[in-house]
Amino acid sequence: MPAAPDHLEVGRVHKAHGLKGDVNVSLTTDRLERIAPGSRLFVDGVEHEVARSTTQPPDRFIVGFVGVTDRTAAEALRGAVLTAEPLEAEAGELWVHELVGSAVVLPDGTEVGTVEAVQDNPAHELLVLDTGDLVPIVFVTDGSGLPARVVIDPPEGLLADAADDDG
Repeated sequence: MPAAPDHLEVGRVHKAHGLKGDVNVSLTTDRLERIAPGSRLFVDGVEHEVARSTTQPPDRFIVGFVGVTDRTAAEALRGAVLTAEPLEAEAGELWVHELVGSAVVLPDGTEVGTVEAVQDNPAHELLVLDTGDLVPIVFVTDGSGLPARVVIDPPEGLLADAADDDG
């Protein structure tokens, strides 16, 4: 059963941890309240309540879910994508699942491509356009048209087509 359309991906289960049903999780969000005891996460549309969580440095967490009480049950979650309902404060944020497939336009309305993917990068995530252009996400000026359209205001020469027009 797929995640509800309004759910956001917040993490992934990597493997079981120990014998009491805990799992090793990496988060795709910086909102640690997602794994606080009592919070609710979904795996394939099935709700799981977080019973406990601890940090597993450098960037993983050990999470126990209510009702997942042994290693066999924890192993069944291996590889699962964790989703959740958006938090109120997250409503105006940009999300990868909304960006992919969106038309990318300049402030004057000129379409410059379609987002094929969002690539991780140490400085800023990059929008990978169907034209081959890479646009740092910091140049997104308006995401209010998502999921259909995103406006960027890149510096001159960043886009290949713009450079070709000059000479």
